[in-house]
Amino acid sequence: MVYAANDPKTGAAGSVFDTLIDARHNHRIDVQGGLLAEEASTMLREFFRSRRGA
Repeated sequence: MVYAANDPKTGAAGSVFDTLIDARHNHRIDVQGGLLAEEASTMLREFFRSRRGA
């Protein structure tokens, strides 16, 4: 799995919890975070700013 933005407060792909490497799952996947992180951060910030009406 590849993702852009880490979520240090509530993330479940290597932040707070890592559901993807939970031993109860019968498959293992590689995880790579931070792809285009700066661009994703800007997009997320703008999205939530617009949702708040600021």
